Amino acid sequence: MKTLETKNLLNIDFKRTCNCKPTNINCMSAKEWLKSQLGVWKFNYEKRDIRDKQAHPATFPISLARKIIDLFTHEGELVVDPFVGSGTTLVAAQDSNRNAVGFDLQEKYIELSKSRLTNGNFFNTSTQIAIQDEARNINQYFEEETISLIWTSPPYANLLNRERKNKSRRFRNNEQLGKVEQYSQDERDLGTLALDSYTQAMGNIYESLLPLLKHKGHCVINVPDMWWENQRITIHVSLIEELRKRGYELRNIIIWDRTNLVNQIGIFGWPSNYITMGVTFEYLLDFWRPPK
Repeated sequence: MKTLETKNLLNIDFKRTCNCKPTNINCMSAKEWLKSQLGVWKFNYEKRDIRDKQAHPATFPISLARKIIDLFTHEGELVVDPFVGSGTTLVAAQDSNRNAVGFDLQEKYIELSKSRLTNGNFFNTSTQIAIQDEARNINQYFEEETISLIWTSPPYANLLNRERKNKSRRFRNNEQLGKVEQYSQDERDLGTLALDSYTQAMGNIYESLLPLLKHKGHCVINVPDMWWENQRITIHVSLIEELRKRGYELRNIIIWDRTNLVNQIGIFGWPSNYITMGVTFEYLLDFWRPPK
């Protein structure tokens, strides 16, 4: 891994290659646009999706990344994922003919990302790159106002950095019980930080990314809330407040309804303490860089 001291700009395209009108924000048809107006989204997995938590502890469907990319970019434009993980964003960008760069601390995830990218698509003129580096260095790779979309599902502070109790499911055949589902124990990993430190670190990273984002370019972050010691930890509220302070404007909050992806739902809290099962929905926080 390299620590950057001077600009090491990537040679990657970022301009539209479509024939859309200059004022259009994407290449969608009216019918496709209409489907995106609902504030609750559902997605399904496909064969190319990675669902094995041994490969990566927190993955999302290609269809989710594809919808975000299709909604907020044109063909040929540049997408950046600061925490690329298993590389799903890069796969979706390749499918949609967008240029994309993903960053991750862990070499194993970079290699996994690269292995998922296919060759020989003659109709695709875009480039997808996976780079082993931390998100704090991303501003060294791009010129200002070249990124059209920043999209990621980041680490969730240190809320995965604990043994899984799964109290309502402990008597079932459950491979997650007792395991720590964390990306790494690297001190640079945001997944090792308490919520306050995590929020500050995320704010610093996204403040450094803001000049790279085009005006009216979108930044979408996928996060859940969680329960910890019988308290609800509102990660999405913390990130909204922090990014607003750093110059981003919140545009939308979309609910990712995951009920069709959850195999079993335990009776959490019954019969005396009502809580929601956090894995059944997550937030898609949609920000943009305000117009000039």
